[in-house]
Amino acid sequence: MIRLTDQPFDPGAELTRFCQGRNRTGAVASFVGLARGDDGEAAVLELEAYPGFTQGEVGKMAAAAAARFDLHEVTIIHRIGAIGVGDAIVLVLTAAAHRREAFDACDFLMDYLKSRAPLWKKEHGPEGSRWVEPTARDMADVQRWE
Repeated sequence: MIRLTDQPFDPGAELTRFCQGRNRTGAVASFVGLARGDDGEAAVLELEAYPGFTQGEVGKMAAAAAARFDLHEVTIIHRIGAIGVGDAIVLVLTAAAHRREAFDACDFLMDYLKSRAPLWKKEHGPEGSRWVEPTARDMADVQRWE
């Protein structure tokens, strides 16, 4: 499941729901990304997307991860719109028979989301607003999978 939402979500409740009823899954890995305040430099994070297009592209990457890591299921929930400091931005959940595949798939998907997903991020703070680009580290991280 791929979901873009402009509403807050509860990562714990989503994880609980994701784990229910699994009888062949041996591992679930999760990642929750939070909006950082960067010591007061950012007050609000704003994410923009083209909902149909962005969901489709993220869905393609989730399908690639499912095949590559032999996943039972993948869920990605990503906020769009204005997000307050400390709020959850993204949740990635992966289910697999074994922990390594679940962990690696979660890491793989986050590297994609940080560097290549069609999402645009802007920080708003006391000094004004600025667009946020993937860092050199983000780009190096995603290259490990190629």
